[in-house]
Amino acid sequence: MATPLFESETGSEAATAEIGTRLAPLLRTGDVLALDGPLGSGKTVLLRALIRARMESPDLTVASPTFNLVQIYEPAAGPPLWHVDLYRLEHPDELTELGLEEAFGEAITLIEWADRATGFLPADRLSITFGCGERGRRRLVFSGAPDWHQRLAPAFATAS
Repeated sequence: MATPLFESETGSEAATAEIGTRLAPLLRTGDVLALDGPLGSGKTVLLRALIRARMESPDLTVASPTFNLVQIYEPAAGPPLWHVDLYRLEHPDELTELGLEEAFGEAITLIEWADRATGFLPADRLSITFGCGERGRRRLVFSGAPDWHQRLAPAFATAS
């Protein structure tokens, strides 16, 4: 069962990206990050920074895979990264066609608009819900299985 683990508010795109950068080294093969929130709330910003950090390429072009639904990145070391955007998903059957079940076991899977696949996603995923905080700030709520708390603690020890 998913339990709330951490909350964070960010006041800028750079602060949201910093959270992605901090999360990057904490992830391992089989991890699934499920991101939800309204358009423009920072999902792609966070994942872009996370992917750049894992790829060790700060200038890498990382666009949300809105039209092709999946973009796969192969870092020099570590598991592949599957960046998935389900915004244009038309039918739940498409989830199987995308090969996500394979990715769940062999990659780090990063999913935007994850609410469109709730029943399909593994129970041990980390969910990040984006919303509005006070004074125009972004509010991020992290929830997941209890073991995520210990794994995420280093990312939030100094996060604002």
